[in-house]
Amino acid sequence: GVQSWPDGAMYDGQWLDDQASGWGRFLHADGDVYEGEWKANEAHGSGMYGHKDGSRYVGSWKNDKQNGRGVEVWRDGTRYDGEYADGQKHGCGSAFWAKGATYEGQFHHNQLHGEGVYSWEDGRRYTGQWVANQMHGRGVFEWPDGRRYEGEYTDDKKHGHGVFSWPDGNSYDGQWREGKQHGVGTSSFGADDRRKGEWENGARVMWLS
Repeated sequence: GVQSWPDGAMYDGQWLDDQASGWGRFLHADGDVYEGEWKANEAHGSGMYGHKDGSRYVGSWKNDKQNGRGVEVWRDGTRYDGEYADGQKHGCGSAFWAKGATYEGQFHHNQLHGEGVYSWEDGRRYTGQWVANQMHGRGVFEWPDGRRYEGEYTDDKKHGHGVFSWPDGNSYDGQWREGKQHGVGTSSFGADDRRKGEWENGARVMWLS
């Protein structure tokens, strides 16, 4: 059956005990539309929600919220394919941004959180741990020119112990603070030339050996 509201909203579908239940299509007053399964007046099961601006979600619903597996596509081409819980990206998923960046890994309440791989459009890549959309914990950061950092991060910055290597074979193995070499570390210049030193805010203060 069909029911219309004064504001222009309309439901066309199946009913049970005077409630939308089964398959139906609901046109919102603002132009958004949901088409799919219903249970007791709520989107529940499989369905598609299309926004007036062209973005859309296709997937599972529970109690009127995205829940389970789904695919969300925005009008600029940004796309998320993965798990949802209580209306939020939550669990494992893949995100593809319009400008070319990608992320594949774990989400927690709409944020990059847990283990994941983020690739930038310019070829940089980070593989490791995330907390609240930031590189945090252990990870590996690789640049397209061959530079590589493997170690600890805090709030998106190298912090703690890490090893940075350059394409020419040189490397630094030591302490970092807020993205810069800071503390004691060992510089290697080729296979047999290693020197231990002390750094402060990215600058070497002295050689220790």
